[in-house]
Parts: sequence; C-alpha cells; structure tokens
Amino acid sequence: MTEEFLIPAEEVEFEEEIKHSRFISFVFHCDSEQKLKLVLTRVKQHYPGASHYCYAFVADDPSNLVAIGSSDDGEPAGSAGRPMLACLQGANIGEIGAVVVRYFGGTKLGVGGLVRAYSSGIKKVIPELKTQLKTRRYPVKLTCDYAQLNDVEYVITQCEGVIIDKQFAESVTVEFELAKAWQQKFNALLATQTQGALQVKFTA
Repeated sequence: MTEEFLIPAEEVEFEEEIKHSRFISFVFHCDSEQKLKLVLTRVKQHYPGASHYCYAFVADDPSNLVAIGSSDDGEPAGSAGRPMLACLQGANIGEIGAVVVRYFGGTKLGVGGLVRAYSSGIKKVIPELKTQLKTRRYPVKLTCDYAQLNDVEYVITQCEGVIIDKQFAESVTVEFELAKAWQQKFNALLATQTQGALQVKFTA
C-alpha cells in the first residue's frame, strides 16, 4: 500500500471531434465509486441525449487493483472503459476518474478506432492536469483529561494530524487521523508535552 501518492487537484474537460463524432472527456478527483456516479449524473444532466457515457476510475493509490472500475456503456466490449482505465493506471496518479461522452456522428470507428478515440482526450488532459500530494492517514483514538486537551491538540497539529471528532464525558476522547511517518514523532512529542502521562499504541 502506497503511503504517499499524487491525486488530481482539479477537474478538467476536453472536447474534440473524431470522424464526425463528438467526444467530451472529463478527468477529476475520485476517491470512491459513489463519487464517480455523482460526477456521471452531473455530466448526463449537462450533456443530455448523448450516444454513450463511458467511464473509468482508480479510487485509491495508482497501484491498487481492487478499487477500480470501468464501463463501455453500450460500446463494443473492451473498446471504451478498459482503454480509459489503462490510461488512468499508466498516469501514476491515484484517486482519479474519467468520463467520456460521445455524440455519434454517423461514421462507425471500429473497435480499434474506438479504443483510440476514448483514450485520446484522457491522454491529452493528463500531462496538463494539476496534482497534489496525498499522504495516507490512519484513524487514532486518544483519551485524556480536560487539562491535557490543549497539549494533545497541539501535538496533533504539529504532526500534521487531522482531528475528526471530540467526545466530552468524565474525560475527553479525541478521534484523529495521522500519517504513518509521523507516529514515532507523535509519541515522542506527546510524552514531552504531558510529562510521559500519555502515549498512543498504533496499530496501522
């Protein structure tokens, strides 16, 4: 599992005409199949009545072979979704999705022509795509006294953690996410701030 990888920082749209058919390609950040379906629904609303809405996505790091998917949406099997997915996987960018809309122009392209046409826009967009580095963070839970909360929050911030939730009862339970690379530093800093009173046992 890759701990750091590039992800799209924007959504890009590209349109071209290939043998009288209109192809509109969208490349965007996609961290789940649900996100892909939301974008697909929006694209269908913006571009109604198209012949096909084909898609592909890699919803985790670039090397993940499980959180992936594609659809030919009625085009000949293997002529749209899979070539699109191959383009995304070859880009070495994670959490990335693509939708290609086709308005049929009357000229059949054949399977080879379709493979090239559905890949074309994605291949042109990816080199220009703005990306950002994602660091994988893991969930952590820590219980402390009210008097220790400021110190705990300070340590989380210093270690680039993200606080998800705080629950207040007799003591405070802080739920946060932290990158693996910061775990050792986190416990060292936490021990310093709390005079050794607190420490986290990491499982990730």
